[in-house]
Amino acid sequence: MADTITLQGEVRNEFGKGVARRMRVAQQIPATIYAGGAQPVFVKLPMRETTLALRRTNALFTIKFADDSKMAVVKDVQRNPVKRIIEHIDFYEVKAGEKIEVSVPVFVEGTPKGAAVAFVDIQELTVRADVSNLPERIVVNVEGMTDGTKVFAKDIVLPEGAELDASTNSEESVVTVEVPEDASEATAAAEPAVAEPAAADADAAAEPAE
Repeated sequence: MADTITLQGEVRNEFGKGVARRMRVAQQIPATIYAGGAQPVFVKLPMRETTLALRRTNALFTIKFADDSKMAVVKDVQRNPVKRIIEHIDFYEVKAGEKIEVSVPVFVEGTPKGAAVAFVDIQELTVRADVSNLPERIVVNVEGMTDGTKVFAKDIVLPEGAELDASTNSEESVVTVEVPEDASEATAAAEPAVAEPAAADADAAAEPAE
């Protein structure tokens, strides 16, 4: 089992906007842990440690509270639209060996040939993976790729045990390498023109000298 991020929480029995506001003042975040059809668990978590932990994509958490603990992944994060502080977190309980669906951000590395540039067509891919090996990112290497090259979903190298979700079209383009139009125009403008002799000059050159 992969390492999990451990958060020490407390059970919460009070609800409402006023209670949530007081928790945030006390540097705590209200959270809910869902477990399929079972009754959800309501906890409050330390704000600093939790905020730092959420910087990791698809992290696996061990949430401790009272004499119990739950292994879970983040389902949803609610943030204040102005201050961007976390107001509430929904977790989903998982079990060892379970496979779940997660959205994984796509990044590119490397430099294509010439003036070509890599464009990410799909910002996130949905994959199914074991909770012990959830991918944080998908990296596509575009080193040396030429204008017009496409990397399709079926070409993406996923971590061992992970697979594309059934809803994903394997023939869909994830990354496209091409020369931007403005770059093509700039290249064309930079090419030297081939001068042709004017007609008058050509006639003059053909006349015999007196």
